[in-house]
Amino acid sequence: MRCPYCGNDDTRVIDSRPTEEGQAIRRRRGCDKCQKRFTTYEKLEENIIMVVKKDKSREAFDRNKLINGILKSCEKRPVSVADVENLVLDIEKQINNTMEKEVDSTVIGQMVMDRLKELDEVAYVRFASVYRQFKDVSTFIKEIENLMGAK
Repeated sequence: MRCPYCGNDDTRVIDSRPTEEGQAIRRRRGCDKCQKRFTTYEKLEENIIMVVKKDKSREAFDRNKLINGILKSCEKRPVSVADVENLVLDIEKQINNTMEKEVDSTVIGQMVMDRLKELDEVAYVRFASVYRQFKDVSTFIKEIENLMGAK
């Protein structure tokens, strides 16, 4: 593995650990030339899942895009990054278990909302407001009333 700091090809593994419930390996590496350390991840290459957007365009599933969207809805909330990563990991597993090559963005959005509702209700309403494109305050109020009625 090439050192990202000095470009040296001679690096060594200092520590290896399983992550993502054994689905990946985290390796801590050290460069013999510049003495800096860095982390790499080794993960099974999975089939590319295409997301079918509302306008029928398609793009490859991007877990980082999903994580960033969820993190925005969880800003200033008591939700850890680990919670968000676990949520996305579970959604990824669900999608991969369907064995489908394409999945509608609405299906992914609903999966996120279902999980966020359990994790943090404020983050759920924030995500829903963007995902469902709330137009006015009355739409927010209806969603909150639905949330309160479900309890």
